[in-house]
Amino acid sequence: MIGKLKGTIDSYGEDYVILDVHGVGYQVHCPSRILQALPRAGEAAVLAIETYVREDMIKLYGFSDDAEREWFRLLMTVQGVGAKVALAILGILKASEVANAIALGDKATISRAPGVGKRVAERILAELKDKAPSFASVDAETIAVSQTVNEDIAARPVAEAVSALTNLGYGQPQASAAVAKAMQSAGEDASTETLIRLGLKELAQ
Repeated sequence: MIGKLKGTIDSYGEDYVILDVHGVGYQVHCPSRILQALPRAGEAAVLAIETYVREDMIKLYGFSDDAEREWFRLLMTVQGVGAKVALAILGILKASEVANAIALGDKATISRAPGVGKRVAERILAELKDKAPSFASVDAETIAVSQTVNEDIAARPVAEAVSALTNLGYGQPQASAAVAKAMQSAGEDASTETLIRLGLKELAQ
C-alpha cells in the first residue's frame, strides 16, 4: 500500500498530476486546491497518498499532509459520500476548516463544495460531528454552544443571543464564538441582553 510519494512533477491533467518517482510515473488524483499549490513541471513534490483498490481498478489520491488524507478517509465513511464529493470538499477547505465547519454545524460552508447538496451536507455533519472536535482548531466552548444551538437544546438566553447575532448578519459560527466568549466573562447564568451586548463587543474587536 502506497502511503507517500516523493518525486518530480512530470505533467498535469484536469484533476490529477503525474509524479515521476525514479522513472515511474504515478497518476495521482488531487483536490483542486492541492493541484493549484503544487510546483511547476520539473520541480520536486511530496504527496501523502491514499491508495484506493477495487476489483477493476487502483487509484491514488494525493494530499498535502496526513491530516488532509485522514479527512478524505473520514468523509468517505459517510453514506452517499464518494471520492468525488470528498475531493470537492477538500478542494475548497483545508483539513482544519473541514473540522471546524463540522464541529460547529456549519452546513453552509460544507455546501459550498461543488456537488454537495443540503442533504449530503446534513449527513456529513450528523455522522462526523463526534469526530470533528479532536481535529478542530476552535475552542471547546464555541463548539459546545454551536452544537447545543443546532440541536435545539441550548439554554434560552444562549439560543436567543445567537439568533439575535445571526439576524444582524453574522454567520452562526461567528455568533456562537462570540456568545461563548461572552459566557466566559459574564457566566453561564447571564441574560440574553448581556450575552448580546458582550457578543457584539467581541465581534467588533
